[in-house]
Amino acid sequence: MSDDPVLRLERELGLFVRRARASGAHVARAVHPDLDPSAYSLLSAVAADPGTRASDLADRLGVGRGTMSRQLARLERLDLVAREADPHDSRSHPLRLTAEGERRLGAAREARRAWFRDALEAWSPEELDALAERLARLNDAIHDRMRRTGADPDATA
Repeated sequence: MSDDPVLRLERELGLFVRRARASGAHVARAVHPDLDPSAYSLLSAVAADPGTRASDLADRLGVGRGTMSRQLARLERLDLVAREADPHDSRSHPLRLTAEGERRLGAAREARRAWFRDALEAWSPEELDALAERLARLNDAIHDRMRRTGADPDATA
């Protein structure tokens, strides 16, 4: 094992990301047993920005429009997302969660938060605040580095 703190941080972050992805798959199944794990972030994005369009969502999430169309069609079949008619543009179909989508997403978020609270029950509020503060600082540093190198710091893919 190296004593280099950057290498240790890289290892720990890698492990964290792998475990976060695994828990994301569990959360997706809590929303709907047939839901693809990557669709949870899609549902969350529609919930955060009702009325967004599929093309804007594809750009924001860094996926192709064909992939987005297929994922949205599946979410529609599961009655989690609906496309609405845009009175100003017949080609555009703003997205929104259905009542069932809102209910299921809300329940999954509550379950995820309960799971997370349980995992962190031995941590004091001060330790949690300190970690959140350091993660915010790390996110800011990564964001700034990405911007300096021309990468899109807000792309999720």
